[in-house]
Amino acid sequence: MAETTSHERELSRDETASYLRRIAEELESDVATVRVPVGNKAVRLSPPDRLNTEVTVVERSRRLRRDVESLELALEWNPTKRGRTEGDG
Repeated sequence: MAETTSHERELSRDETASYLRRIAEELESDVATVRVPVGNKAVRLSPPDRLNTEVTVVERSRRLRRDVESLELALEWNPTKRGRTEGDG
């Protein structure tokens, strides 16, 4: 059974960069689990050293309304335990 946690909100460019940077720093760390903030909670994930990565960019031109652009970044993997756990070291 799949469990989904999602949250949507508007952020400034700086806030968005900071959020993505925080996730990137977690992925670069040498701990077995990464903490991903989602709304008012944090989800702990166990990514391996290699991840399937998909980037999708959509550019829509609309005649009667504003143009719309979107970027989707998807990371997918089979959970694994690796490296040190938080608090070790």
